[in-house]
Amino acid sequence: MVVCPFIRTFVSAIKGIQEMSELNLPTFDVKLGGTREKPEIFDFLRRRYVALTPEEWVRQHFTHWLVEHKGYPKGLLGNEIELRIGDKRLRCDSILYNKEAQPQMIIEYKAPTVSITQRVFNQISAYNLLLHVNYLIVSNGLQHYCCQMDYEQQSYQFLQEVPDYSAIIAK
Repeated sequence: MVVCPFIRTFVSAIKGIQEMSELNLPTFDVKLGGTREKPEIFDFLRRRYVALTPEEWVRQHFTHWLVEHKGYPKGLLGNEIELRIGDKRLRCDSILYNKEAQPQMIIEYKAPTVSITQRVFNQISAYNLLLHVNYLIVSNGLQHYCCQMDYEQQSYQFLQEVPDYSAIIAK
């Protein structure tokens, strides 16, 4: 029996998916590509295939959840956004912009095996020193933390859940 290379690649990618963790997020129509050695997943925001890593697995599930279940416009979300401080370059995992292209939310992802610690919050806080957004989210696909910034009171409040997009634009 002859198996075409595309089928072999697809089966290898499926095996890679099976090795990925189940997440505390809804499933979506996963599009796979790449090779057995370098599986890829389609990023619907960047409109291209990217390396399938545990962190990318979380990012794709989370961004699909925001768009499909929380009402976030995909045109206002960006993945892998580069920030510059002088010669230093930082990379935000995802940013939500408003219709005037101003950042409103920073989202940081970790692999499911990575614990959400103070170090992760320090990382996203460093990004926020540059962007000054209203919401910060950290997720490893199993646990999701969202806080709303209050710059007048110089404080923040952890929310019980990630707000729907309609709640964000109402403020």
